[in-house]
Amino acid sequence: MTLRIPPPVLFVLAGALMGALHHWLPLAHWIPSPWNRFGILLAAFAIIISATAVTQFRRIGTTVNPLDPSKATRLVTGGIFRISRNPMYLGLLLLLIGWAGWLGSASPWLVPPLFWATITFGQIMPEERALRQLFGAPYLAYQQAVGRWIGRSARR
Repeated sequence: MTLRIPPPVLFVLAGALMGALHHWLPLAHWIPSPWNRFGILLAAFAIIISATAVTQFRRIGTTVNPLDPSKATRLVTGGIFRISRNPMYLGLLLLLIGWAGWLGSASPWLVPPLFWATITFGQIMPEERALRQLFGAPYLAYQQAVGRWIGRSARR
């Protein structure tokens, strides 16, 4: 798998772009204070999701590093991974959505869909190919049971 930019770096770049858009091209101001503070709640929820996933990976003793999924030693399907096959990426996306809410203007909302597409096509899909090769039928069954981002898979 060839990864051009690691997901945490993409996340930071996306967040910085959102801040720049809000500052220099805010468009409409959608979410006024104090309502914009609900973005903090979503961000806190996102951090809990990501931290839970990282903790599960570490507890089981497999790699958290997205740069080389072939180094995974175990397939993690329990806990938060029963709800999402990619809770760490889901957490990053929800953090960006919380940040957009906190900023309150319309222009930052352009970035989360771009982040979603970039992570889905540039990171998750290549990871899925690597994990299918590594774990075979158990991973295929997991893919059929749990959605890529959240919920049950539509491919049942």
